[in-house]
Amino acid sequence: MDKDRLKGMGNKIKGDVKKAAGEMTGDANLEAEGHADKAKGKVQEGVGKAKDAVRDAVDDKDRV
Repeated sequence: MDKDRLKGMGNKIKGDVKKAAGEMTGDANLEAEGHADKAKGKVQEGVGKAKDAVRDAVDDKDRV
């Protein structure tokens, strides 16, 4: 698993926590930060998945 995928998962979790805290406290800025962190995490996960796919394709080609 690529490190970007792990960082992405962490950012998504951090975003969920910030978003929930912002909603509970009525802090719109914290809620917005949560949305931004979650979006960043989704992008990081996508990058990591792409890297994994390329790595797997190269590995498969080397096995042939």
